[in-house]
Amino acid sequence: MMRIVDLFSGAGGLSLGAHQAGMPVTTAFDIDPILTSSFQFNFPNTNLVRCDVSALTGQEVERLVDGPVDGIIGGPPCQGFSAIGRNDYNDPRRQLILDFFRLVSEVNPAFFVMENVLGLGYQRARPLLDLAIEMVVNRYEILGPLVLNAADFGAPTKRSRLFIIGIDPSRCDPLSVDDISRLRRNPRTVQEAIADLKNAKRLPDHGNFDQWKITKRGRPNEYLRSLRNDDRMFSGHLPTKHTLKVIERFKTVLPGETDKIGRHPRLAWHGQCPTLRAGTGSDRGSYQSVRPIHPEEPRVITVREAARLQGFPDEFRFHPTIWHSFRMIGNSVSPIISEAILSAISTKFGVRKPALEAAE
Repeated sequence: MMRIVDLFSGAGGLSLGAHQAGMPVTTAFDIDPILTSSFQFNFPNTNLVRCDVSALTGQEVERLVDGPVDGIIGGPPCQGFSAIGRNDYNDPRRQLILDFFRLVSEVNPAFFVMENVLGLGYQRARPLLDLAIEMVVNRYEILGPLVLNAADFGAPTKRSRLFIIGIDPSRCDPLSVDDISRLRRNPRTVQEAIADLKNAKRLPDHGNFDQWKITKRGRPNEYLRSLRNDDRMFSGHLPTKHTLKVIERFKTVLPGETDKIGRHPRLAWHGQCPTLRAGTGSDRGSYQSVRPIHPEEPRVITVREAARLQGFPDEFRFHPTIWHSFRMIGNSVSPIISEAILSAISTKFGVRKPALEAAE
């Protein structure tokens, strides 16, 4: 079995994509106890190490993995590069990009995949990215920076991210943009992703998590077949409590339009969800990110609806609170796009048969 390491794992969007691509993550590293609070539940066979990745050495990684590392994946914190954030040159998290590539150079895996926001490729941040790539360019064939949108790979959300992929040509066949493009799919719609959650029945809570069951009968669509549990059970569906004034305001917002006061976009059943934002933790002011309004109901979407739109299966657990669950989802890579990228890589190692090309 291949030994895959996830740096800055968070809730596990890249880890889930790796598992789905036939390359389960052996060890994951992250410092945030809240964003990783459900990681062991979701990935019981992965060793989670909570630590400061900037203090890690390649030797320590190999010791904790218990052997040579075949692949490193990861999404260093993006807040220091976000075009909608402060884009602060002095944000110490910007340096974690260098730590990712430093560890790649020390561990020397057969491949790596780094994900981040588009801002990392903009003029203000590009010198730092180029400096990071310089650490590994002599050893790897570099693909990227690539800008890829999750919707182009079958997700019901428009979420563009920047990826850098490195392949050691001595251990793996070359990877091309075409290898990834062959896995493109038509985007799913909001309706395909969340319509079956309407009128879900609430059950007794399980520990700190609210529990629900889908009551809608009938065979699920193709997208949901990969996400729903056989028993139709799921968690994280508590609605946000709005004031009567906000409810009345939301009622006037048409699908595809935006609430003029709170700037909440209203989802359209036959469209895609805009990028879900994370908001900030208490150490950064506890700023709540704007959440979309449900296509029909006068409320913002629930955690489970957001998870469905991002591509997480119903068995995936987040946090007992709505606040931190949205942070986990908003910070995560869509598993749909991470699976596509890592599937393209896994075929080069003979881990699984190449996926069929999408039909026109």
